[in-house]
Amino acid sequence: MSKSDSLIMTFVAGCAVASATNAQAQAYGFGKPATPREIAGWNIDVSPDGRSLPPGSGTAARGKALYESQCAGCHGMKGEGSLANQLAGGIGTLNTDKPVMTVGSYWPYATTVFDYINRAMPFTAPQSLKPDEVYSITAYLLFLDRIVGEHDVLDASTLPKVQMPNRNGFVSDPRPDVRNADGGKL
Repeated sequence: MSKSDSLIMTFVAGCAVASATNAQAQAYGFGKPATPREIAGWNIDVSPDGRSLPPGSGTAARGKALYESQCAGCHGMKGEGSLANQLAGGIGTLNTDKPVMTVGSYWPYATTVFDYINRAMPFTAPQSLKPDEVYSITAYLLFLDRIVGEHDVLDASTLPKVQMPNRNGFVSDPRPDVRNADGGKL
């Protein structure tokens, strides 16, 4: 192929990419750009080390009634599962023929339990629980698996210190080119 043919092909390919990009960027006539306030309302993620945990606190004793009213209809009275996944039990089963993946058996960080409940539960009204309620329900779920005591207080300081049974059950990605979003090694 001659140099001029190569340049022509490069130009045609560039035009095709530009055309596809313009087609993807077109306006569809509905919606609006999210405002910073709207984005902040969804920027509620909690990291494993507890960064971004809100003020508040809870205990399993307070969480029991909340769990029964907000969670038991789908997850069973003691987290045994019903319409939705089982949440309690299963510790020590992951390396068996019938692993039971629950909060206590599978999840590596207690802060992830808080994060999920806070952003996604209850199923019919996500993000409707107050921080004290989320801390209390989290405490109750951890209490069901004897990870915390009934009157242990969970808050932004204590929750990240909870040692989950499967904390060391995950392995880092050994590929040298794989990084976290912050640039740190996985």
